[in-house]
Amino acid sequence: MQIQLHHLMPIPLQDKFRQRPSDIWNQEVTFKPGTFVKIKAPSGTGKTTLIHYLYHIRYDYTGDVQINARSWQTYNKNEIAQLRQQDISIVFQDLRLFEQLTARENIALKRVMQPKPYASAGKIDEMAARLNITHILEQSGKTLSYGERQRVAIIRALIQPFQWLLMDEPFSHLDEDNTQRAAALIADECKARNAGFILTDLDNDHHFPYDVHYHL
Repeated sequence: MQIQLHHLMPIPLQDKFRQRPSDIWNQEVTFKPGTFVKIKAPSGTGKTTLIHYLYHIRYDYTGDVQINARSWQTYNKNEIAQLRQQDISIVFQDLRLFEQLTARENIALKRVMQPKPYASAGKIDEMAARLNITHILEQSGKTLSYGERQRVAIIRALIQPFQWLLMDEPFSHLDEDNTQRAAALIADECKARNAGFILTDLDNDHHFPYDVHYHL
């Protein structure tokens, strides 16, 4: 799956970006299948906005976002739902966990929504062990620390099939050891599926063998 941006520009940020360069906004950009993409994005430059455009939950832009050479705007609701279940997964910056559900139930939502689950139930335990959160799987979302929630959100994103994984500051509340664990799990899962990811963050990092770097 190829993602292309054609002179994409957030309407709320138009005046700001007329005054500064960007590798993404108002450019022709192609994210090639299977690539690891890092987008360094200082605060206020629209990194969350970009992720929302790529996932097609915000539309306040000029230009175009194309999925497989077809504009997001031309997909119907069923096609969009299918893409989000089979082809594009996401780790939101605000995580979007259900506080009334346990960590395990939050993760399993992405698994049981599939007509034929992509991963076994045991895969949740395997990933949780790798990220050191086995002990919190039966706790409700509202009892978890932010770092624990981030790791739950990462596993939830990985438990479904995808060709692209979108991540908005996925490690912001993790220490270096847990960040390395999470990065290794993400890289392993992406490589096993020949999938790519797009990660936005504030700073440079060396957690992945990135194929390309952009500055937002």
